Amino acid sequence: MTLDDLWFLATQAEQHAEQAYHRLTDAYTRFLEFDRTYEVSRYRFRTLAQRVSETGAPYGAHTVVYRPSGEMLLVWHEGVDMWVLPGGGVHDGESYRETAERELSEEAGVEADYEGLAIATRTSIRCGDYSTWGVLPVFQARAETTTPTVDDPDGEITDARWFDEPPANTRDREQLVAWQDDRFSSRG
Repeated sequence: MTLDDLWFLATQAEQHAEQAYHRLTDAYTRFLEFDRTYEVSRYRFRTLAQRVSETGAPYGAHTVVYRPSGEMLLVWHEGVDMWVLPGGGVHDGESYRETAERELSEEAGVEADYEGLAIATRTSIRCGDYSTWGVLPVFQARAETTTPTVDDPDGEITDARWFDEPPANTRDREQLVAWQDDRFSSRG
């Protein structure tokens, strides 16, 4: 791929991201919105831009699962050495919600009732003079008392637990705390 091809891929990805973002946010009414920026290597930029070009989402779709008590389910991701929300890459023909449900089943084995979109993050990706962006959809789902069971085919997820609040070593912790505050302050 030449440098001009990389610019073309980034532009194509941005157009697909715009369409995907609007389809997603037009379909739901109440959710939090955030912006994130990542500086990545040229190789990683190409990989993420290709994903966005194909699906609109560089990091797939995720689920914030909670119990009525307010506890949140997180999974341990060996590759990033952090607690994260269950989620992952979009397969051909899957909607974001179908992706989130499949990933939740694989990574935590928890059954949950999906309630809608919790968070939509516009994720900017930069490498030198190249930039593009994609959407990171996070759905919310309610689970009754359930013991998580990890059965991740990729082997990246090695643990799943319920937390009253996200530990310090949780990816996107500020967003999750904001979601918890928003979600549970409206319970009265």
